Amino acid sequence: MNRTLTFVAALAAATPAFAATPPVGQGLNGIAIGMFVVFVVATLAITRWAARRNNSVADHYAAGGKITAMQNGWAIAGDYMSAASLLGISALVFTSGYDGLIYSIGFLASWPIILFLIAEPLRNLGRYTLADVLSYRLRQRPIRAFSASSSIVIVLLYLVSQMVGAGKLVELLFGFNYTSAVVLVGVLMVVYVFFGGMLATTWIQIIKAVMLLAGCAFMALMVMSRFGFNLNSLFDHAIAAHGKQDAIMRPGGLVSDPVSAVSLGLALIFGTAGLPHILMRFFTVSNVKAARKSVLYATGIVGMGYAMIIIIGFGTIALVAKDPLYHTTSGAVIGGINMVAVHLAHAVGGSVFLGFICAVAFSTILAVVAGLTLAGSSAISHDLYATVICKGHASDKDEMRVSRITTLVLGVLSILLGILFEKQTIAFIVSLTFSIAASSNFPVLLLSIYWRGLTTRGAVMGGMMGLITAVLLTILSPTVWVQVLGHASAIYPYEYPALFSMLVAFAGIYVFSVTDRSARGAWERNAYQNQRVDCELGITAKPGH
Repeated sequence: MNRTLTFVAALAAATPAFAATPPVGQGLNGIAIGMFVVFVVATLAITRWAARRNNSVADHYAAGGKITAMQNGWAIAGDYMSAASLLGISALVFTSGYDGLIYSIGFLASWPIILFLIAEPLRNLGRYTLADVLSYRLRQRPIRAFSASSSIVIVLLYLVSQMVGAGKLVELLFGFNYTSAVVLVGVLMVVYVFFGGMLATTWIQIIKAVMLLAGCAFMALMVMSRFGFNLNSLFDHAIAAHGKQDAIMRPGGLVSDPVSAVSLGLALIFGTAGLPHILMRFFTVSNVKAARKSVLYATGIVGMGYAMIIIIGFGTIALVAKDPLYHTTSGAVIGGINMVAVHLAHAVGGSVFLGFICAVAFSTILAVVAGLTLAGSSAISHDLYATVICKGHASDKDEMRVSRITTLVLGVLSILLGILFEKQTIAFIVSLTFSIAASSNFPVLLLSIYWRGLTTRGAVMGGMMGLITAVLLTILSPTVWVQVLGHASAIYPYEYPALFSMLVAFAGIYVFSVTDRSARGAWERNAYQNQRVDCELGITAKPGH
């Protein structure tokens, strides 16, 4: 263990030497690099500490259920406020103005759904993963196969957004090429999950959430101080700097048609309830009361964070848009649009605050990718290997081994996909992830809890229809079909698929469930009442029917 951590630390320190290219932007920032290295060393120390307590499957997946409500609330907020929050939303406001705020509002509006519909049943019926809840009264093997497939697609796509943000950030900070930056992040991500499991991931998320909130508060305060703590003055300067009169204060800059607007709204509001790395967090607390309190804490923390990011977003327009220090000779933003919040940190706080924000942004990304990787590896090891392949007879040792192998594979895949999607806006990639989660996991989870008529056939067929529709429409959309694959025009004219893919999912679940006349389907309907009793009273889940 010690040798492994020493090797990774040495790799992190040596990477700039062998990957360096001419510095990006203002050149190498010693203070920023120092803070970056301090954070990496600190998180590796946490991983070493957590590795000593990561001795069982329960420890690896759920930290043994020993996380408190307050700790879990901060960890959920840390998991949720990803690179799309600080870097992505700021970039969207920078380019689209008012419309960029739809992400802040949508992300925050999703939490009542979690609190009132999902948190309590999830904690009462599940153990480690989403599939534990789905398989409570449904057939384990097909429902776990579907859940694992859906979770892997969501995890990989979400990982892409984080890897793009991390790669651009490290490229800007150290001045070496994007590919090497993504590889470095991938190596650190694998180490955290491979050795530390959920306990290390949780504490990295908590530290990151505290740092992010403090950084956003200071940046927002400094931005407002530039304009006499007057929001109208900030908006006036942003409008003037944007150069398009008051266009940035009107809707239509990001989504110009009602179909895309409704699709994006549905994805942001309902997608959270289908994200496997968020849902896993409810299994780390000891009881349902702690699960509910976790959501309340997380909602308050996330709400404060997004309120400050609104100010930061318009601050980037007012203070960065016209400053030649943050642009190349051709007029492009140094490091890409996703880095405008980092440039704003330098504009309002100098090199020291730039270093802090870089460390915060990097910690944000590492915490989220660790949680995502853990969710993906648990879907393979717990749902597919232990339950579907070994039919529940896998030993803890074998399950842990498969989980760690999966972690390595996910690390490699995330690096490759991060390189492929280098030019994409972070927040847009996240919106596609939410669309898929809202179209596959969410409908099945919601109806498995609240609809007596759901059967295995309906859940699997409808969920897969929603998943395939969302992925297919995403590929055929202008962003992927034209911008990534290089075709002249898109087959599916809208950027967001959720409106259609959610309808397909719910319709498929209903049709295939009501037409299921099998004896197994009848048993599953009759078992619903027992599930409701266990769900309400908090009786220990007994999946395995």
